[in-house]
Amino acid sequence: MSLLRRPSKEQGVIHDITPESVGWKYVGFELQMFAQGKTVVGESEGNEVILVVVEGILDAEVEGQSFRSVGERLNVFERNLPHSIYVPINTRWSVTAKTDSVLAICRAPGKASTRQPRLIGPNQVVVAERGVGSNRRIIHNIAMEDQDFADSLLVTEVFTPQGHWSSYPPHRHDEDDFPRITYLEETYYHRLNPPQGFGVQRVFTDDGAVDEIMCVQNHDVVLVPKGYHPCGTPFGYEMYYLNVMAGPRRKWRFHDHPDHAWLHAFQPD
Repeated sequence: MSLLRRPSKEQGVIHDITPESVGWKYVGFELQMFAQGKTVVGESEGNEVILVVVEGILDAEVEGQSFRSVGERLNVFERNLPHSIYVPINTRWSVTAKTDSVLAICRAPGKASTRQPRLIGPNQVVVAERGVGSNRRIIHNIAMEDQDFADSLLVTEVFTPQGHWSSYPPHRHDEDDFPRITYLEETYYHRLNPPQGFGVQRVFTDDGAVDEIMCVQNHDVVLVPKGYHPCGTPFGYEMYYLNVMAGPRRKWRFHDHPDHAWLHAFQPD
């Protein structure tokens, strides 16, 4: 089974990844592209959900609670900080687009019935810069472990400049051996600027059982069930990706590939 998922169409539900459809246990990822005035509805059931407004502005209703004019950037490469909404388990939600919009629906098993819907606004997004030289990238942490309002989901977005590498040096998080490493399934939703561009992503394991190199294009999704998963983009094309991770423990602990861990100490001239 290929780890690369191409968009199924240009509008509507262009990705619908469930644990059942890909043979893992935790992460669900859906992407919807819809026009101004359209309403999308959902039910979280046994999952918690984070609705990430990738592009556009929308109004939302979550079990009678209203969130108005959620979102700011009309193009993700404006780099404005994202707006998102947390939806707890067993909760109905709906969104209505005030502009053409792109909505990521991130799912993982929920636990706490006492959690409440909440807006994750730009003032709650943690911004970080990681790497040096052509390994530098900008991180927008939407819901990582120090943001303690979720049971399972870890969600972040990354902007990788043209000609740079990301998720690099290669690392993996595919064992449940906390605090050394945690087991987390992961999806990468990719965007390229300009949109006709491409990037590459490799997913591989130490034993070679998984080793897939993919040409990623605008709106592609890469599945990371296990193994290392670096990606990069050539000169002239900026890369964005949205990560969704989940596993039995809401902690992100990873193991660097031993051949490449030395790069953490490398300082370019």
